[in-house]
Amino acid sequence: MPRLLRRVLVPLAAVLAVVLVAATVLAVGLVRRSFPVTEGELPLAGLGAEVEVVRDELGVAHIYADTAEDLFRGQGYVAAQDRFFEMDLRRHTTAGRLAELVGEGGLETDRVIRTMGWRRVAEQELALLDPTARRYLQAYSAGVNAYLAANPSPSQVSLEYVVLAQSAPGYQIEPWDEVDSLAWLKAMAWDLRGNYRDELARARLAGEVSLAQLGSLYPDYPYDMHAPILSNDEWRPAQSSAGSGESRGGSAADPAPAPDSDAPRSVEGGARGPSEQHLAAGESAYTSALAALDVIPSMVAEGDGVGSNSWVVSGEHTESGLPLLANDPHLAVGQPGLWLQAGLHCREVTEECPFDVSGFTLAGVPGVIVGHNQEIAWGITNLDPDVTDFYLEDIEGERYRVDDEYRRLDTRVETLEVAGGDPVEILVRETHHGPILSDVVDTVTQAGVNPPLQGVETSGRYDVSMAWTGLEPGRTAESIFEINKATDFEEFRAAAELFAVPSQNLVYADRQGNIGYQAPGLIPVRESSTNSAPPGYWPSPGWNSAYDWKGWVPFEQLPWTLNPDDGVIVAANQAVARSSTPFLTTEWDKGYRSQRIADLLATEIARGPLTASTMQAIQTDTYNSFADTLVPYLMSVNLGNEPFYSEPRRLLDDWNRTAPAGDGEQGAAAIYFYAVWAHLLELTVDDELPLDLHANGNSRWMLMVENLLERPEDPWWDDNRTPGVVETRDEVLRQAMIDARLELTRDISKNPADWQWGRLHEVHLDHPVLGEESVPGVVQSFFNRGPYAAPGGSALVDAFSWDAGQGSFEVTAGPSMRMVVDLGDLDASTWVNQTGNSGHAFHPHYDDQTEAWLAGLAYPWSFTREAVEAREQHRLVLTPED
Repeated sequence: MPRLLRRVLVPLAAVLAVVLVAATVLAVGLVRRSFPVTEGELPLAGLGAEVEVVRDELGVAHIYADTAEDLFRGQGYVAAQDRFFEMDLRRHTTAGRLAELVGEGGLETDRVIRTMGWRRVAEQELALLDPTARRYLQAYSAGVNAYLAANPSPSQVSLEYVVLAQSAPGYQIEPWDEVDSLAWLKAMAWDLRGNYRDELARARLAGEVSLAQLGSLYPDYPYDMHAPILSNDEWRPAQSSAGSGESRGGSAADPAPAPDSDAPRSVEGGARGPSEQHLAAGESAYTSALAALDVIPSMVAEGDGVGSNSWVVSGEHTESGLPLLANDPHLAVGQPGLWLQAGLHCREVTEECPFDVSGFTLAGVPGVIVGHNQEIAWGITNLDPDVTDFYLEDIEGERYRVDDEYRRLDTRVETLEVAGGDPVEILVRETHHGPILSDVVDTVTQAGVNPPLQGVETSGRYDVSMAWTGLEPGRTAESIFEINKATDFEEFRAAAELFAVPSQNLVYADRQGNIGYQAPGLIPVRESSTNSAPPGYWPSPGWNSAYDWKGWVPFEQLPWTLNPDDGVIVAANQAVARSSTPFLTTEWDKGYRSQRIADLLATEIARGPLTASTMQAIQTDTYNSFADTLVPYLMSVNLGNEPFYSEPRRLLDDWNRTAPAGDGEQGAAAIYFYAVWAHLLELTVDDELPLDLHANGNSRWMLMVENLLERPEDPWWDDNRTPGVVETRDEVLRQAMIDARLELTRDISKNPADWQWGRLHEVHLDHPVLGEESVPGVVQSFFNRGPYAAPGGSALVDAFSWDAGQGSFEVTAGPSMRMVVDLGDLDASTWVNQTGNSGHAFHPHYDDQTEAWLAGLAYPWSFTREAVEAREQHRLVLTPED
């Protein structure tokens, strides 16, 4: 959860400065007070029999129990031991109660989340789960609460509470409940939702740039260059007629023609046709909606272009004769990292106790999110379907228009408690589409008043509502349990059908030699917004019901495959298939990473059988295939006879296109290329875009520039900041190289031999609350780690991403973990975490995996009891309480 609360602690900083010395002294005395007990015996109320917790040298806990309820009770206890502050912060955030914990700085976030009602939806979800899943959630909560009961003072639970007590004195930790776990899944779904930012951006830009320029900003997926996950030979969708909004009703049939009644009632200058109305951005309204959404802290992903890698190869290509599966989700970086490694083992696997599973868990959520059990393995990457739509609403008083009638808005009053302050009440308004998001920030009260529609002023007021699949109650938590106990592909697919949000690519392998893929999730069925644009491309007129969602794509129509002929499946956020049925999104990652992985696998397969080591090496590949296109253009530009500018370009002569953190000339060439890339985007695109819509350099921008390079006089090459001068391609390329030379001279050295990618491309692992600049440096140093030199980059396999428009090469997202599962020998599998398993500052396992993670190394991943006990460092026995 990095950079979670930039706005939260500014008021707290003054208080912290006063108590800094005292807090430092306290920290020395209290730092170990919250460390978990990992040896001996401890009573745990509600257990039916003893639960063993065996920890290895990394602090990874393998939990052994006789019943599933005891197993999850033990998991809840251990998660609270290691990561409770993280859990508490998440539940306050997801419930819209952040200000209760951190004061006024949390109010903006609370307004938006309470308006969307994440916890209200989670409460509805609890009632949908089957009784077994509810028992598991209850057992997990009981384990958490047993830990809290044994440690009643917040200072016994985590050091963060000692510091936060200065601004929120008397804070008491509340018991955990099942809804706290379900609401955390809403935060994941929110961070991993589809194209909402691009939808708003297109609406804002429609009146600012030509339609041709706008189209080139969003290039189509390059199917001929970068293969989709599935070929049409592997998968053909089923056909069905339109449905009506049951759990998976609806259709993916061809979109209907655009309706005729799109124009609002009060447009000066006359009504417009349907092809124009969606270009009518109403910039102030949509800008305000985007501002409202940006106050929500990012707890999983940060920035556009965040993705993941996963692939699976069949036994015909491996040394063992059974599949290998690799996965590394790319998410926000921070301290502690997102994942908590664990093993959950029924001593005897039976129908009543069906779990023998290990992998990466989320503190606060029972079960294993990614990993393997005794029979199958699975990995996840973001499918990234379009699951949000924005609607311009025509509201009069307490009513809003739908076709030829007015409906009453749904309203409720929410009371926000504030630590150290008075409660704040907000009025929440909703249409049938969803909450009115343009209500939730004080500075946008007038948003939507007389918004320009295609350059024509209107006399109406339009508010912006949002439809999002995450606000539909679902059974994702139940899906996690079902995946954990699945033993074949049929059971795996049945479990995946319950996985509603966030929609993911699921790759699969089993010990019988099968490999597979399934795309699950709640995907809305839409009609096209215009005759020329795909569904969901533009914000929609809320007053026209033809643009409402028509139900959900049936699960049987979602893409899947089992045992493809070539024995390889790569799912790295690229397009799923060439088919547009069902409609999933227009915003695919453009496939540079996925194609590089596929090419590397093909090369390694040709060389001989694959091993887990082969998979690990591919995960840390830093080759930039886009550079193969751009570098020849850079080399052909005339830089004149000045050695100061031509000298660094010579680095590209022998550059192998990789991005190591150091490594002499290769690291120097890498940082020069990426500095040129950042300045190229600034000169080409950012001169015409609002600051908050700058080009970040991910795969979309690579493809856009790749297309522009073939059009040297395209209008995008012209720099709008030079009136009277019209630049073309080569002039811009030349200026980008000059600017890069000057920047690196200023920031590193005049001598290019001193340049290294890792000098500026750094990972800062910051604490989400107490790691920000508003906090005194000594306190930050307790909780933050780094900076560390990092390899890789955006749209590379080793995806230590950075934002080219921020004026910095600092890493914004990276591999949150890496794993390779060897189905031929599960104990030969490997894994590594971003930080460590502990959330306690100064604990030995707080950051003990970070150096290996950065270096592309991994640790043995023991699974069988014999292998686990061979690496045992600590054993704790939880005993039934008398």
